[in-house]
Amino acid sequence: MNKAELISAIAAEAGLTKADAKKSVDAIVAVVTKALKAGDKVTLVGFGTFAVSKRAARTGINPSTKKPIKIAAKKVAKFKAGAELAKAVK
Repeated sequence: MNKAELISAIAAEAGLTKADAKKSVDAIVAVVTKALKAGDKVTLVGFGTFAVSKRAARTGINPSTKKPIKIAAKKVAKFKAGAELAKAVK
């Protein structure tokens, strides 16, 4: 499902116009992004938790040359499904 399909599904499920559903989806994405940038985590009980995780610097291997390369440390966004979501997709 892509963003346009998600917006259509939300509009149908909630009885909203597609324009209102798009505003809602865009607002959720913006708020979650802002919270993660600030180092906070976002928990939606029953759905899951969005959080930021730190990856340490490490040494990798370039597959074409087989030479070692340095991979810099970075922060990544993570999502952990909640119990209800995990049970629903089982």
